[in-house]
Amino acid sequence: MAAAYLREKGHTILSMNYKNSFGEIDIISRSGSFLVFTECKFRKNNNYGSPFEAVDKRKQKKICMVALSYLKNNGYNESTPCRFDVIGIYADKTIYHAENAFEFTSYF
Repeated sequence: MAAAYLREKGHTILSMNYKNSFGEIDIISRSGSFLVFTECKFRKNNNYGSPFEAVDKRKQKKICMVALSYLKNNGYNESTPCRFDVIGIYADKTIYHAENAFEFTSYF
């Protein structure tokens, strides 16, 4: 559902469920000049917090490390414009998209 939504918004999907030794990124896409790393979260309701609350600082760091590895392993350099988005999907199929939801962070 999230990939279809991003395609409708003009994204080109490059990879889904990309995994490496650091973890996984749900969707990697290109939107204009940006390489977009998107984390998707599903919730029936907000009883256990919103989808966006689930992407805490620890999860953000993990996503960033996966993204950095992806960039290095796929011929991109540090000047490649990137952003980190979060998509929340609810049981009623409502989609919330937070573009540029967080900035790159690392363990270093």
